Amino acid sequence: MGTDSASSGDDLRLFHTGEHPCGYWPERTARDLVLDPRDPRLPKFYPTALGWGFRRSGDLVYRPHCQHCQACVAVRIPVHDFRPDRGQRRCAARNAHIESRIVAAERNEEHFALYRRYLAARHRHGGMDDHSPLEFDQFLIGSWSQGRFLELRDRSDDGHGKLVAVAVTDVVPGALSAVYTFYDPDYEANGLGTLAILRQLEWAQREYRSHLYLGYWIDGHRKMDYKRRYHPLEWFDGREWRRDTLPQRG
Repeated sequence: MGTDSASSGDDLRLFHTGEHPCGYWPERTARDLVLDPRDPRLPKFYPTALGWGFRRSGDLVYRPHCQHCQACVAVRIPVHDFRPDRGQRRCAARNAHIESRIVAAERNEEHFALYRRYLAARHRHGGMDDHSPLEFDQFLIGSWSQGRFLELRDRSDDGHGKLVAVAVTDVVPGALSAVYTFYDPDYEANGLGTLAILRQLEWAQREYRSHLYLGYWIDGHRKMDYKRRYHPLEWFDGREWRRDTLPQRG
């Protein structure tokens, strides 16, 4: 990686990666802007970076910066203006027996077993399905994030409650950021991905946080286009957050 620029007068270094396979479109290559992962100030700067359209994966804070593609658009939900649509209300009602609990972002055997089951079902032969416990920690927790795990448990299963989903969530001043969600493949019909976002929004509302960051929306992508269903939805145009019609980008 080579140094690209300094960030708005701050001396935190910003790197531009080389080309690598795109994680969303297999026929494309991608490049990212990455904040210096060795800088001890990164945890403090991370909330500001979220507001600039960046995202966290492990200890890396990055933003797509592809030469011929602008498909990835950073989006967030203004928490106190959010109104669920009919489908989201049905999802919440259908899963009334699913209880949520916020716990420390620390791997245990239950979390890891669920994660492996999810990857085997959703990402078979995709390079992630053989993740080890160390890779779980590196990808979902990292060494400095102020994250939490939002556990979803089926209380109708037994007294303890079967773990059916985990939403990895970063907690920053004034906001939450949805990092990654994995769930039990047997509960596919329950819409646990949607439920996790609804429960994260409830969490943010309880704590008077202004936004829930959802990462990147990609127009027309079967795994990323769902984010347009949350209203209102703000998107980052590279300079400011907007609440008008989402852009069509290829």
